Amino acid sequence: MTFDRSIKIAPSILSADFADFGREIRAIEDQGADWVHVDVMDGHFVPNLTFGPMAVKAFRPHVKTVMDVHLMIAPVDPYIDAYADAGADVLTAHVEAGPHIHRTLQAIRAAGMKAGVALNPGTPAQAVAHLLDLADLVCVMTVNPGFGGQKFIDMTAKVRELCAMIGDRPVHIEIDGGMDPVTAPLMVAAGADVLVAGSAVFKGGSVDQPQVYGANMSAIRAAVS
Repeated sequence: MTFDRSIKIAPSILSADFADFGREIRAIEDQGADWVHVDVMDGHFVPNLTFGPMAVKAFRPHVKTVMDVHLMIAPVDPYIDAYADAGADVLTAHVEAGPHIHRTLQAIRAAGMKAGVALNPGTPAQAVAHLLDLADLVCVMTVNPGFGGQKFIDMTAKVRELCAMIGDRPVHIEIDGGMDPVTAPLMVAAGADVLVAGSAVFKGGSVDQPQVYGANMSAIRAAVS
C-alpha cells in the first residue's frame, strides 16, 4: 500500500447486502472502488453493533484492494491483534475512545497495519496535532458515528486546518459521513483524498446490477475532478 494523494473512493459495506458480502465486495471493486471501508461498531462507543474480527476475516479473501477498518469501539487496544490477524490494511481508532491514543497508534503499527485516527464532529483538529508522526490517516467524521445514511455536517474548516497541520507528511485525510456528489467536492477542495461513501454508492444497485454502483462512484469522481 503505497502512499499517494489521488482521490480514493472507499465504499462502506455497512450499506451492502448483509447476506451477500463476498459478492458485494467483489462488485464494488470490479466497478472501481479504490478501498473497501469496514465500519466496526460495539453498541457502547456508538449506538449500533456491527462486525467482529471473525466477520472481517471472512471479508478479507474477497478484498483485493485495501481493507480500511474503522473501529468505532472502546476500548481499542485489546482488539488490535485480532483485527491485524483478520487482515486489516488500515486500522483506525477514535481519539475519543481512550486516554492513551499514542499507545494505540504505536500498537497498530507494531501489528503491521497502517494507523488511522478518527475525529468526531465535535472534536477539534488540534486533538491530533501531536499524533501526526504516528498516523498514516486522519478520518474526519462528517456525521456522528453509529449509523449510515445520516445528514452531512460540514467540516470544511477542520479539514483545511488538518491539511495545513499535515503539510508534506504522508498522511491521508479521509472523510466519513454523508459523502455524495454535492458534499464530496467541498471536502476534496479543503484537502481530503479518501472519501467513504455508503448509501451514495449502494443506492439503486445490487450484486445483480453492479453497474449502478459504478455509475454512483463515477458521479462522485466527476464531481470532485
